[in-house]
Amino acid sequence: MIHLKTDKEIYEMRKAGELTYQLLDLVGQMIKPGVSTLEIDKMVHGEILNSNAFPGTLGYRGFKHSCCTSVNDVICHGIPSDYRLKEGDILNVDISPRLNGWYGDSSRMFTVGEVSDTANKLISTTETALIGAIQCVRVGDNLSEIGKGIEAVIFSISNFSIVEDYVGHGIGRSFHEDPAVFHYNRPTGVKFQKGMVFTIEPMINEGTKEWIMLDDGWTVKTKDGLLSAQMEHTIAINSKGDVEVISLP
Repeated sequence: MIHLKTDKEIYEMRKAGELTYQLLDLVGQMIKPGVSTLEIDKMVHGEILNSNAFPGTLGYRGFKHSCCTSVNDVICHGIPSDYRLKEGDILNVDISPRLNGWYGDSSRMFTVGEVSDTANKLISTTETALIGAIQCVRVGDNLSEIGKGIEAVIFSISNFSIVEDYVGHGIGRSFHEDPAVFHYNRPTGVKFQKGMVFTIEPMINEGTKEWIMLDDGWTVKTKDGLLSAQMEHTIAINSKGDVEVISLP
């Protein structure tokens, strides 16, 4: 069941989205060699609580942290740890605060010092794919237009691959709602409607799309050990049919 939101509810969700954006800005100020991903998590945790919000990931299905930190070949759901960032690392930080009962959700890529040309291209291509996917959202069209838009970007400018098994999702008073948002062309029969709120979060790999999960039950890594990048925004369609990126200020 897709839970459609009123314009007032979308307005409330935008507050959570803006908080997410601000938190990611604070993360960016921390990024440098020697900083541990656990230190990033502790900062995020404190700032969320200071904002009278609650970390949506903390306790979710047993997850013990307030954000996900995915470094280099980690595709998603990286667990904050004592790992200290090194020159040349790339890092995705995914933050999902719950504010006044509504969830925000966004992630951003960060670079640690000078990174390789391949890493820069992977990140810029992923961002371009996300922007292209957002531009494909139109009331009445099929949800699969998102995947088509991402494929059009990825396959036209690179030989990177799209992770197919991890998806975007509806969001609202629950962290994960219907519909599932596929990042490749997979017809679902679902059409964009006024009141829909969902994430788009393409995960793009330098090499194969295949992945492995570590024994911790969370960390998803590229099967070939090559780099991965992810970008995420939360999208809303208001009562006029206008598309809003509510994880931006």
